[in-house]
Amino acid sequence: MNQKRDYYEVLGVSRDTSDQEIKSAYRRLAVKYHPDKNPGSKEAEEKFKEAAEAYSVLSDPEKRARYDRFGHSGMQGGFSGFDPAIFSDFGDILGDFFGFGDLFGGSRRRHGPERGADLRYDLKISFRDAAFGLKTKIKIPRQETCSACGGSGATKGKSAVTCPTCKGAGQVRYQQGFFSISRACHQCNGEGRIIRDPCDACHGRGLVRKERVLELKIPAGVDNGSRLRIQGEGEAGGRGGPAGDLYVVILVEEHPFFQRQGNNIYCQIPIGITQAVLGADVAVPTLEGEEKLKLPEGTQGGTVFRLRNKGIVSLNERGRGDQFVTVNVVIPSNLSREQRQLYESLASLNKDDESSHERNIFEKVKDIFG
Repeated sequence: MNQKRDYYEVLGVSRDTSDQEIKSAYRRLAVKYHPDKNPGSKEAEEKFKEAAEAYSVLSDPEKRARYDRFGHSGMQGGFSGFDPAIFSDFGDILGDFFGFGDLFGGSRRRHGPERGADLRYDLKISFRDAAFGLKTKIKIPRQETCSACGGSGATKGKSAVTCPTCKGAGQVRYQQGFFSISRACHQCNGEGRIIRDPCDACHGRGLVRKERVLELKIPAGVDNGSRLRIQGEGEAGGRGGPAGDLYVVILVEEHPFFQRQGNNIYCQIPIGITQAVLGADVAVPTLEGEEKLKLPEGTQGGTVFRLRNKGIVSLNERGRGDQFVTVNVVIPSNLSREQRQLYESLASLNKDDESSHERNIFEKVKDIFG
């Protein structure tokens, strides 16, 4: 009889390794040597069993402590070597690879009601509609319960019969290697029943595809990416189960003049040089029409003005954002002879001021660079 290998050696870990590292090591070996990946290989089957035995000891704190102190002799009496209960952990360890929730005693049979799938609809709206809300209609293609058979899938007056292969269990069991495996019945797809006289309208599915028209009320203040949940307007449920939900995702079109940040909106307007120097009342576009903005004398380019409560209404909240207006001074590029003469006259009057500005600039540069 071959001598048992050290459990730490079997899993390829050190004696001071963590529980998580032990689990990860076992997971790798179980995937590598699983009989489904090595059909007919006795060597793989033995290694798979050996790894499971090692893990069943080292994953249990009490058993591990006894093994660390006494070795394999400490496992005699009360421990029989391979522990079949180790497979109860497969759903957690290997579920992503092999679906062990189904293989080891689980079942895909689902006789109870099933909730329908959720749906998504992308709705594109204008900037203004996002700001003030709107009512609109959308068409949703979806699965609905077949009215001809009431969702049973069988012709009216008929009913499904018990699957002869699995006897209604929804699964079949067979021996693979050293353990028994249960899998969904291939004849009834795990349903446990078969429809011999399918409904002509839905072809036995119990569901039909239809297009439903819904009226939506989009609230004021929605932003790009906002989601609206409409309960019960998704796909129909199975076997009398509830329908899923519909999620409407809002896509807001860009505006040529306004930009939005939160509930505030931003814009830029051009002003003439005389308006900036002398001050003026200028018209500013807002979401609700024009608004007068009073520019003070000597307004500098890049100055930002605030129009209170001219922004976006807060979604599901009280209050409203503001509108921020940046003024850009436009310098004339094509001057008439008369305009040029006036600017030259103005330049001669401002010569001392301009020279003073230049001196201040040079002094600042000198101070910086020494």
